[in-house]
Amino acid sequence: MAAQESVYNLLPRLEEKPVKPPRYISTFRPSVKLEIEQSKAQWKTMGPAKVAVPSPKNFLKKHSKEPTLPARKKEQESKKLPALSVPRRTDRPVMGIQSKKNFIKTNAVAAITGLPKKPQHIYVDRRQGDKYLLETSGLVPKYIKKKDYGVTPKYVTQRSEETKKAQEEYENSVLEYLKKKAMKQLSDEERECLLQGLKKNWEEVYREFQCLSVEIDTIPKKLYKGKLESQMKQLEHDIDVIEKHKVIYIANESSAVTLWTE
Repeated sequence: MAAQESVYNLLPRLEEKPVKPPRYISTFRPSVKLEIEQSKAQWKTMGPAKVAVPSPKNFLKKHSKEPTLPARKKEQESKKLPALSVPRRTDRPVMGIQSKKNFIKTNAVAAITGLPKKPQHIYVDRRQGDKYLLETSGLVPKYIKKKDYGVTPKYVTQRSEETKKAQEEYENSVLEYLKKKAMKQLSDEERECLLQGLKKNWEEVYREFQCLSVEIDTIPKKLYKGKLESQMKQLEHDIDVIEKHKVIYIANESSAVTLWTE
């Protein structure tokens, strides 16, 4: 390590320039160059060798871009009216020419046979005498003179028919619902079949009750015994009800069967 102030610092130093590495050249450069030369002409990137020079006669002339009107046809020129000459001071008008129609008589006949004009209906709304037509004022009841005056409009009749139809559909649906919910009376055969089924179920439950052990010392056994007893009581009650009443009705409500007796 040399100090900042040293004799060696007085010696001139040669600047060491960094040496650049050689430039990278692709190995495919010759093949690419050959392919480009074969695929396009030498003058293609610089335009054609000869360009057509515009002629000095084709310069922009005055009024050349203004729209031009089509030429007149000969037929239109021939249909022109002849020019009328101005009459002279010495010329006199032709007198004694009369038309065949007598306008005086025709006007007199039209005035005699014509109907008088009807006075317009007016109304005065101020004391100064301001007059206005009565027909356009809205005070004349024109609706009374209409052909369909007093006739029920079509949309009202259509709406009433729709409401009546909807009411009938609702009543029909209610009747169908009541028919579905109506109670059904059991026949004698169905009553006897139901009674035999209940007795058979009671016998099966009673058989299971008889199969219980003599000593019931556990909780599951007690629960099972209570369940069988409740089933037997319910079956006995149903059998007793059906045997007492001969007329039985069944009402189906929310997938549940309800028995009605008389």
